[in-house]
Formats: sequence, structure tokens, C-alpha cells
Amino acid sequence: MDEIYRALPGTLLPWYHLNHRQLPWRGDKEPYHIWLSEIMLQQTRVEAVRGYYTRFLDALPTIEMLADADDELLHKLWEGLGYYSRVRNLKKAANVIMRDYDGVFPRVYDNVLSLPGIGPYTAGAICSIAFGQPTPAVDGNVLRVISRLTDDDTPTDTPHFRKNVERKLASAYPKEAGDFTQALMELGATVCGPNRAPDCTACPCKAFCKGKHRAIELPKRTPKRPKREEERTVFVVACGDRYALTKRPEKGLLAGLWQFPDAIGAFTGQKAIDVAGELGFRVSNLLFEVEKTHIFTHIVWKMRGIYLQASALRPEYTWLTMEEIRDSAALPTAYRQFFEEIFEEIR
Repeated sequence: MDEIYRALPGTLLPWYHLNHRQLPWRGDKEPYHIWLSEIMLQQTRVEAVRGYYTRFLDALPTIEMLADADDELLHKLWEGLGYYSRVRNLKKAANVIMRDYDGVFPRVYDNVLSLPGIGPYTAGAICSIAFGQPTPAVDGNVLRVISRLTDDDTPTDTPHFRKNVERKLASAYPKEAGDFTQALMELGATVCGPNRAPDCTACPCKAFCKGKHRAIELPKRTPKRPKREEERTVFVVACGDRYALTKRPEKGLLAGLWQFPDAIGAFTGQKAIDVAGELGFRVSNLLFEVEKTHIFTHIVWKMRGIYLQASALRPEYTWLTMEEIRDSAALPTAYRQFFEEIFEEIR
């Protein structure tokens, strides 16, 4: 199969130069920009990232400003992207760069890999795209492409398969290392994309692809265990024009972010009012209820939103107006969907 790896640069580079998408993070080779884009793109669609990327750099155009940024600002800039540990690690890494590298992004692969929140894929992407080094960036897109090109039934989520792909790609890297890395990404994100039949007729590698006769069957993956389900009741409590918020714990799921108060279990009607009372609220009226679902990597929250009026502002909560929540309080998507429901009800 080594001949397939050797054939990739000469095939993919001309195709990439003619067909690549115009994306804001491809406009330069600044390592901070590449690093930020790659972190944002983890588990997130390209179209969703475009606006976030531009807003983030408008607010924090340098690594020094990122290192000094207030956590509330960071969370607000990241609001809706999910996986908030990513932005916390961005700040941690920025502080390491300021302390250990005089504010200059390191060029050595092992030094990049040692930064908080950066794994082999991100380190490979930064070093190849920003610095022209032959360091493969192997993610799910690349693994899928290689699995199909080589007609390999090995589960792509095994460490052995990934290491083998990384080793063979590294030996095939051309001088245009950054473009080659992005060409592999582009092929896997577009022509040979996930969760659909690949467009083999448009593929630049169709002449030597060994798996094109059954590409829809590849890649193979290790069967996953079903996600655990958890029922939660979310209390959206208004007093006058303000709504009760609280901070999540500093460790664990959605650490340190704002949320509406909630409780484990599915409660409705009078039982929901009773539970709200146990949380300290003096309920004067139950307005309406909605049901939502939020899916994390390993758990599914089945959520019931209970919209209540309260007769007093309880001091154990932070009370903000709708405008203050929208402008300054970072609500993760699991809870923000209940905030958005307020606007739907007003309409």
C-alpha cells in the first residue's frame, strides 16, 4: 500500500490548489490563527466556526491578550460552540507561551504538543501549516480517506491504525507540507465526507483508490456503548424583568459556566413547584413547560424546562435581565435553548 501514500502529494496538491474552499483561517500562516481555528473545528462544523473565529480574533487579536483575557469574556466568545474545556485550555496554553517562550509560538513539534489542550493532530496541523514541517495531522477525515484508499477493514479508532497512518504519511510528505496537510483535510471534508456516500467520480484519487467499489462501507469503527440518559428539570425563574442564574462547579461537565437552576429528575406541575421551593424560590405562578434534549459525548440529558414567576429575588442566585444574559452571561447550549424559548414565547 506504500505506493498509495507516495502517489498522494502529486495527486492532491494540484487538486487542492484548484478546488479548496476559501476559509478565513487560510488567509495566512500565523500559528495563533491556525491553532485557534483547529481548536474551534474540533467536533464542530466549518460553517458554525466561521463567525466565532472572526469574533474571537477581533476581541483577542494576540496571544498576549488571550493570556490576559477574563474568563467571562472567553466563555461569552465561545458561547454555543460547546466543549468549553477547549477555550480554557487555550488560555492556559497562551500563558505557557507567554511564560516559557516570551510570547512567541514555539516551532518545535514536541514543544507544541506539550501545550495544554494540544494533541498530536493539532500539533501536526500547526507545525505543517504554519512552519512547513512534515508533521501529519491525522483526524477522522484523514483516517476515513486512508481507510477507503487502502480498502482497509481495520477499525480506524484504534491506536494502531492511527499510528500506522501517521508514520506512512510522514514518509510521503512533500515540501509543500502545509498545503498537503490541508489537501488531505479538504478531501475528507468534502469529496470523501462523513455520513454519506463519497463522490468517487469527483475524487482526484479515483485512479488508485482500492476501496471505491465499497467505499460506503468504510471506515470500520469499534462498536460504541449506548449513551447513558439522565433526566433533569430546569427552572427558568423570573422576578420582574430578571432571571435567576447560578454558576456550575469549577470542575466537571460544563465547568464554571452559567446555568439556570436545575434538579435531577423529571418534575411537572405542582411537584415542579415544590422542588423549586426546595431550591429557595417563592413561586407565585407557573407560566409554561417545554421539553428539550441535549446530547453530550457519553450522556444524553432529557430536559424539562419549567418557567416560573417568583415573588422575591433570592440572594443565593444571580439575577440578570434578558439583555444582560444575552450580552455577558455565557450559557452553554444545554441551558441556552431554554433562554431562547423565552423569546419564542414573547413572539
